[in-house]
Amino acid sequence: MSEVEKKAERQFTWGEKLRSLGPGFLIVGSFIGPGTVTSSTKAGAEYGFMLFWCVIFSVIAVIVMQGMSARLGIITQMGLAENLVKDFEDRPMLRNLLCGLVAVAITIGGFAYMSGDLTGTAIGISALTGISTRVIAPIWGFCILLILNFAGDAVKYLEKLLGICVIIMAVVFLVTMFAVRPNLGELLQGCIPHVPNGGLMTCLSLIGTTVVPYNFFLHAASAKRTWHSPEELPLCRFGTNIPMIIGGIVTGSIMVTSATVMRGMPVRNAMDMAVQLEPTLGQYAQPFMAVGLVAAGISSAVCSPMGVSYVLAGLFNWKTDRSDKRYTITNFLVLITGIIIAGYGFNPIALIMAAQGVNGIVLPVVVGVTIYLTNHKRVMGPYVNSTLERILGFAIFIISLILGISSVISLF
Repeated sequence: MSEVEKKAERQFTWGEKLRSLGPGFLIVGSFIGPGTVTSSTKAGAEYGFMLFWCVIFSVIAVIVMQGMSARLGIITQMGLAENLVKDFEDRPMLRNLLCGLVAVAITIGGFAYMSGDLTGTAIGISALTGISTRVIAPIWGFCILLILNFAGDAVKYLEKLLGICVIIMAVVFLVTMFAVRPNLGELLQGCIPHVPNGGLMTCLSLIGTTVVPYNFFLHAASAKRTWHSPEELPLCRFGTNIPMIIGGIVTGSIMVTSATVMRGMPVRNAMDMAVQLEPTLGQYAQPFMAVGLVAAGISSAVCSPMGVSYVLAGLFNWKTDRSDKRYTITNFLVLITGIIIAGYGFNPIALIMAAQGVNGIVLPVVVGVTIYLTNHKRVMGPYVNSTLERILGFAIFIISLILGISSVISLF
């Protein structure tokens, strides 16, 4: 915490602190989706505890980076994209290059994430009905399109309901993790960074499913609407850290449970993933996993097109509502692209893993932009990153860059 923040800090009531959790839980609701369940389960089943360090790294990264994004929104009262455009307005060539790079990276990541969310929801519905995911995914995509464009305030109530479902699923995984009694020695060894042979894409997927690039933009926009004064920065920090830690615990508990119960087992569908819940739920494990995937998929699928649209709106000065056709068309295109990819007939689990991997590849671009903006006094004034935040931010950027470049090289 900087000296300026210490002077500005005041005491907040528990009521204020609880209300401050909203923007953070919006982000957690976005990244706790089918991708998190699938990536964590597959990582534990295939590699045991070896990739647990990825979960730790993801939690640290999401706390640091989302905190930077939220603080940027409060201090400047502008979104991340708007700040990028403004900071480089006197260097038009560099501005256009950076804006184009961010736009392409976020759009590609959004397409991938959207297809993964639709497929994840379809896996859950397919497990309950027996209908092919190839049929369900496109139908569900059009349902999301209707929800986004015609449901209005109903979306908020839907997200709250689904948020409760996701929380219930998180509690069940957490209880199961303790019930199966994981080997603590192996778990501690998994905290040491190491990428096993063939595990690079799984590693990247674990990180990409938690540290989602467009969530930086969503958080900055949400924070500027929620808080308007530097004295509220401690409240914002509380409202960011607690939800991110809870999200990390969910991811970690899924992976630990899978590593203990499913090690060496193939993960091909929702029924395979449900095995890890049998110690606590027994015969109800499969329907519970199916419903959980549907709930998690809906909450994430609603956020995906909105995230891409917010980024492009900030970069190209659009309005962020249905009065601007460009914003609405972007929502539509992200959904349609996701529907086409999800309905093409790819293996559902492989598609979800690939979607998280794509997010991991584009992550260094957005991390670099966020760190750059929050390090500059002309943008943040006295509220620039602390020394610790600079060190952590640089480490996050380097690690995500190495993983991203390695995954691209491995493709060839």
